[in-house]
Amino acid sequence: MDPLSITASVIAIIQLSSEVVGFIGSAAGASKTRRLLREEIQACDKILQDIKDEADDSEEGKAWSEKIRVLEYPDGPLSRLSIALRLVKAKLEPKDGQKKVLTALKWPFEEKEVQKIIDAIEREKKLLLLALENNHRKLVQSIQRSAKDHQKQLLELIEAVKDGSKKSQDSLAKLGDEITQVVVSQDDLKDGIDRLRLHDDHREATEAYQEILEWLTPVDYAAQHSDFINRQQQGTGGWLIDSEEYRTWVQTPKTTLFCPGIPGAGKTILTAITIDDLFERFQGSEDTAIAYVYCNFRQQNEQTVDNMLASLLKQLSEKRASPPASLTALYEQHKAKHTRPSFDEISKTLQVVTAIYSRVFVVINTLDKTSVVDGCQTRLLTELFKVQASSEANVFVTSRHIPNITSEFNKRAGCTSLEIHAREEDMRRYLDSHIDRLPSFARNNSLLQEEILSKIVQSVQGMFLLAQLYLKSLGGKRSPKAVRTALANLPSGSGAKAYDFAYQDAMARIDGQLEDQTVLAKQVLAWITLAKRPLTPLELQNALAVEFGTSELDTENLPQIEDMISVCAGLVTIDEESRIIRLVHYTTQEYFERPGTQQRWFPDAQAEITTVCVTYLSYNAFESGFCKSDDAFEKRLLLNPFYDYAAHHWGSHAREAATLPEGVMEFLTDVAKVEASSQTLLASSMRQWGPSYKYSQRVPQQVVGLHLAAYFGVQEAGHILLQASKNVDVCDSYSRTPLSWAADSGHEAVVRLLLDRGAEIEAKDSDGRTPLLWAADSRDEAVIQLLLDRGADIEAKDIDGWTPLLWAADSGDEAVIRLLLNRGADIEAKDSISWTPLLQATNNRNKAVMQLLLDRGADIEAKDSDGWTPLWQAAYRRHEAVMQLLLDRGADVEAKDSDGWTPLLWAASRGHEAVVQLLLDRGADIEAKDSCGRTLLQLAVFNGHDIAEEILVSRGACIEDFYGLRGLFSASI
Repeated sequence: MDPLSITASVIAIIQLSSEVVGFIGSAAGASKTRRLLREEIQACDKILQDIKDEADDSEEGKAWSEKIRVLEYPDGPLSRLSIALRLVKAKLEPKDGQKKVLTALKWPFEEKEVQKIIDAIEREKKLLLLALENNHRKLVQSIQRSAKDHQKQLLELIEAVKDGSKKSQDSLAKLGDEITQVVVSQDDLKDGIDRLRLHDDHREATEAYQEILEWLTPVDYAAQHSDFINRQQQGTGGWLIDSEEYRTWVQTPKTTLFCPGIPGAGKTILTAITIDDLFERFQGSEDTAIAYVYCNFRQQNEQTVDNMLASLLKQLSEKRASPPASLTALYEQHKAKHTRPSFDEISKTLQVVTAIYSRVFVVINTLDKTSVVDGCQTRLLTELFKVQASSEANVFVTSRHIPNITSEFNKRAGCTSLEIHAREEDMRRYLDSHIDRLPSFARNNSLLQEEILSKIVQSVQGMFLLAQLYLKSLGGKRSPKAVRTALANLPSGSGAKAYDFAYQDAMARIDGQLEDQTVLAKQVLAWITLAKRPLTPLELQNALAVEFGTSELDTENLPQIEDMISVCAGLVTIDEESRIIRLVHYTTQEYFERPGTQQRWFPDAQAEITTVCVTYLSYNAFESGFCKSDDAFEKRLLLNPFYDYAAHHWGSHAREAATLPEGVMEFLTDVAKVEASSQTLLASSMRQWGPSYKYSQRVPQQVVGLHLAAYFGVQEAGHILLQASKNVDVCDSYSRTPLSWAADSGHEAVVRLLLDRGAEIEAKDSDGRTPLLWAADSRDEAVIQLLLDRGADIEAKDIDGWTPLLWAADSGDEAVIRLLLNRGADIEAKDSISWTPLLQATNNRNKAVMQLLLDRGADIEAKDSDGWTPLWQAAYRRHEAVMQLLLDRGADVEAKDSDGWTPLLWAASRGHEAVVQLLLDRGADIEAKDSCGRTLLQLAVFNGHDIAEEILVSRGACIEDFYGLRGLFSASI
């Protein structure tokens, strides 16, 4: 709808109010009451202008259209406001016989009449403000609730201001008629309100859905995908889509296509082409879903198996108009506790959601770039294959030739391999489209151009990236002879040597620039190479603009992004959609990360980066310390683009520097600035819970420099701070000491330093956790060993009764569990609900930890406060593989909980067919009864579980007199 037609009624009242204000200004006398009325009308006019602007600018045009229709109905605030303004106009405009000009008229209202008019306008103004708040439900309720009262008071106002003139009486009588006719339009108003309610319900449902998805993971690979697909040279990559292997994979459900390739072969661009092709093929298909992950070697800490699976779950869920029931249930389960879903919960929900679709395509790019720690690559593949086994999912994966990864695919049935390498025609197409970037002597010489194309294609042997680098290396040549000499020197073949040649050549070109350009290029390359996470261009601009010894950032010192890129000889690029500045390829990162190479090009970079970070953190902008609201906190981050990076990573750079960098101690001894940076450091993990959670206020306050030195493991800084202060056990607002922070972060050297200086080894925080409990949760063997050697209580308990062994069992670290058991930890330690380490491991489905605990003598029949044994718990959670393990180890299949129920009774009542089958196979009593005398068959039938009923009947469950027991059963429930 045309925005002008939406807001026509609003514009009309704005014009009317302006006219009335003019009349008020022309009147004489009663200056105080005139001013009050004029200001009230002008305040209302401001709200109307805001409504008009919102309606004109909002993307929700339909919503504003419905909202304004409700506002302008005869029973709505705009209509009554119009009547009130026309009432004033009727009394103030020139009477018959007077000149049609604004003359000084005597003020016609008494003070009490003006107050009634102001009250009438104020009532409608409040309703208009609700419209601006976008609280549709409250707006509708308020309009309905106030309609009759507002009409009555408006009629009383009209009667109160009538005078003796015929024109005035006629005008006011017409206004009264308008109000009395409102009842005729009640049905129209109801229809409008119903439409507004419907839209409001839809908006609230959409917002709630988005909240669930954001809670699951904020990660969105769409921006990266757009970047990669935009980098595709038009017309390239078609060979993959046209290949027999690819066509067969697309057409055949439950199949896998593995595409290995050498570094720089073009795997990422071909993955982007694949994703685009799938979306185009299945556009409009509600039963087909596509999800993908771009693995990034710079984001290994964030790209855990849990997070990648959560991203796949989010993408598959987004396809639905409303959230899948299993995802909603998962969210509601964690919402009240503000907790995250476990790996097992994400995995199970992903399998359930995938099964909703008739076809699912999962694409994983460059699996080799994920972490090898904790078996990340293998675990991700295991989960993908689980999803594939339980649905019709197809899996597409690219990777370098890594033996462990390749072997996983070689042993898979239904898996086809297709080697990725740059085709000659694709490379020629790319080189030909970029040849115009060479000097004019090359652009005007077709024979030389063909020599360049042929030699580069011949040299790179299927490595697309090398072709790009080699072409860029010719950009500065001054003559055909110089170009041919460079071509003759190109190494032939693929691999690290070829890339080393290209990168060394690029660095030689950087060194050949003007001094300032060379310095800028090496700073840019050092920051991107050594940064602990990818940087945005704005972050890097701010970092490069920092001047040592200053107290604020000088914006005139910001380098231009174009200059930052151009001086780096093609080694740096920007992803436009995701706004990340990065090295051109991960082989570039590998080149610069080699110790010899890094020392050669960036010898003091870690110290320089640290000093930049702490200088920024020490700016006067942060001297106010801890922000007292989320709004203030987020405004601080918005106004200071480099603050988040500096707060999170200064200490990691300092720890890797050869000596304590300049500026660190000055920062750590500034209490307000330390508190400000610690808020940023710790609040980000809570941001997902949104504004109602007040996430930035839930982090500890009263943090001092020694806490941060302990957190980051900056030993030298800790030593200096301890020399200046004798309070080694200084506490933050959660009663955590520096020793607690250091133990949690796994910094053995700082833990030792603090203990040597007399730190209290059993200091408990507000949750009752000691440093050993934090170390056990963080799974750091060296710190645990040190604390135990120094006498830490191995059976210390927090407020929930968790011991170090319980924390280790929950985290699933077998090495830490062995260490604690070898040091005498109680294997049967119970928490506040009587969970033992074995029950904890069972809950987490961690079979390896369960085996370890059972091998060390854990009680397989240990019961929690509900009387659940590990087998009971596994049956309840439908973990069949865990049940098999426990049954194989001798678990009692007839174990009863505190209500007298066996695992089989529970499974039958809930219709868990697989669990019922397994328990019966392992000898569970098919005639077992609950405490009310109900049999398995009765429980299954009366709960509507037909399949469970069939299983029980087929396995010999007694059906004699079954129907006669219906009344007994019904009465018992």
